[in-house]
Amino acid sequence: MLGRRTLLQGGAAFTLAGCALPQRPVVAGQPGLVLTPGPAGWWDSERVSCPRVLREPDGWKMWYYGRDVTFDRSVVLPTGRVGLATSPDGIHWTRVRGPGVMGSVLDPSPDHDRFDAAFVGVSDVHHTPGGYEMYYFGGSWDISTNRGQTVRGFPARPGRATSPDGVHWTRQDGPYRGAIMDVGAPGTFDAMMVGWPQVLRGPDGGLRLYYHTRDPKLGFIACMAVSADGKSWEKIGPILTHGGEDDFDGIGPSTRQVFLSGGSYMMVYEGFNKYQRISIGLATSQDGQHWTKIRGPLRGGAIFEPAPQGSPYWDNRSVGTPWVVAKPDGGWHLYYIGNADPPPGVEAGELTVVHQIGLAVSDGDLLHWQRWGA
Repeated sequence: MLGRRTLLQGGAAFTLAGCALPQRPVVAGQPGLVLTPGPAGWWDSERVSCPRVLREPDGWKMWYYGRDVTFDRSVVLPTGRVGLATSPDGIHWTRVRGPGVMGSVLDPSPDHDRFDAAFVGVSDVHHTPGGYEMYYFGGSWDISTNRGQTVRGFPARPGRATSPDGVHWTRQDGPYRGAIMDVGAPGTFDAMMVGWPQVLRGPDGGLRLYYHTRDPKLGFIACMAVSADGKSWEKIGPILTHGGEDDFDGIGPSTRQVFLSGGSYMMVYEGFNKYQRISIGLATSQDGQHWTKIRGPLRGGAIFEPAPQGSPYWDNRSVGTPWVVAKPDGGWHLYYIGNADPPPGVEAGELTVVHQIGLAVSDGDLLHWQRWGA
């Protein structure tokens, strides 16, 4: 059994415009929980989400997105700003105060006309000869209607930034209001967003950009684009779609990570079921484009799922945004976000549940995971 520890705390109910935001209290010390919302005055004091982790020679680094209570609530995703935490062991994390607003390392652009002026969210970080490269996504101040709700930030587009140290970031402008790739024309499969980009180099030396979107007919779908130089991208189209009606990904796959293991491409991804609950699944590919789902041992074929519904745990509603890191001993760390059901009478939504960051561990089998501390 892995020992339980006292973890970072925060996340009490906040007040905005005289209305209490309907959040459950954050409970530290629960299985899996490794990073909770930050203290008052920090950029992430309301929620933390989407961990992207690197194991470094001198420790571990985690970039993630979140927001504080003052962030514009017409942006209905849990995105906002990007920050950094470090750890000696991948379990116990300390926030790094960055140069941005309230300690962030990347903020929405001050240029009102850019694609990322309303929010930013990290989705991929890796090493370069000069330091680090981040792929992120952002939304503009444009107003649109999404399922009857007026929102800002859609369609979302992908961007790129570079840094010498992982703390100070410089945007690298693309041709689409600063984005590196545009959404599709109205009515096409990715007109809503090119979201959560991740970039890998293929065996031919070219680049592959994995992303997801939501199609009115297909639901959530994972997609791919290719590029020879990282400047001009050609969309290949959908590469992974929804499962069966009773599968954990019956509404489709969304945020994901693609990586190489044992000579094959692997994809861990979050999937929405028909009850709008999120679990994590696995797929494999020999070429990175044509994918086969691997049915996991949990409900609907998942490999990792929320804690039992109705239980008192912090992640009893959904688990998602998976990111795995290989360990020297052959095991794996799986970082994820979790959230619990909102209080009775409150409809679950991106801004009515508390996003927090968790860790599951495996001895090497990608199909079987245990929450850290369980």
